[in-house]
Amino acid sequence: MAVNNLRKQSDQEEIINLAKVLIKGWKKLLPQQGGSTPSTNKSKEKTSNGDSGNSSDQGRGEGDSSKTINRQSSASSSSSFSSSGLDVVRERCKQMLVNALKVAIPDLDDGEELQDPEELAGIIEDCIYTEFGNSDLRYKNRVRSRVSNLQDSKNPDLRRMVLRGTIPAEKIASMAAEEMASEAMKQMRQKFTKEAINDHQLAHTEGTRSALLTCGKCRKKNCTYNQMQTRSADEPMTTFVFCNDCGHRWKFC
Repeated sequence: MAVNNLRKQSDQEEIINLAKVLIKGWKKLLPQQGGSTPSTNKSKEKTSNGDSGNSSDQGRGEGDSSKTINRQSSASSSSSFSSSGLDVVRERCKQMLVNALKVAIPDLDDGEELQDPEELAGIIEDCIYTEFGNSDLRYKNRVRSRVSNLQDSKNPDLRRMVLRGTIPAEKIASMAAEEMASEAMKQMRQKFTKEAINDHQLAHTEGTRSALLTCGKCRKKNCTYNQMQTRSADEPMTTFVFCNDCGHRWKFC
């Protein structure tokens, strides 16, 4: 402590004051060199507590996020199924069938007993799903064809027969489009089929050559014609003409 001795022995005021300042500065530095001050310890404790708090908050955050993910996954999985236990696609298809069966039927007697549309739609949908084993494109196309024919305003008889039970739900689930068609559509198809058969037969039948018929396409008179009864017996026969030059075909009665 040479500075302290110098302070005591010196008579100069300036040296004494300077020595006091040095001694005070050293005293302030001594606690930091010897160990941690209380304030330092407190700050370390706060830092430690803060770190542990952050880690616990982080743990709680991760737990909350995992719970949120679990809730979202469970919600998404449950949203793919309806309250009836069917998946969303099947439920939508069933509802389409219900709506088709509920289309009004003209000239329906008040006392006529009809089956429940929702029950019938459930049986039809279940039969279609059982046949394919899934709700893929084939399943959807089958449902759409049922819906299209059942709600057809020109084919109310099909809807009536299904609701009456004349056509069972199991049968309508697998019927071909030709079977579900209305009588008018069936007659039209038969007509087109008959005409196609006649045209096919004429293509393989050698007709009668004539120079009296003029081709409307090439304006030449090198034609062959055949006559067939395509309508009732009291109606005139239909003449089918073939141009031997350009291949144009036409018919007239």
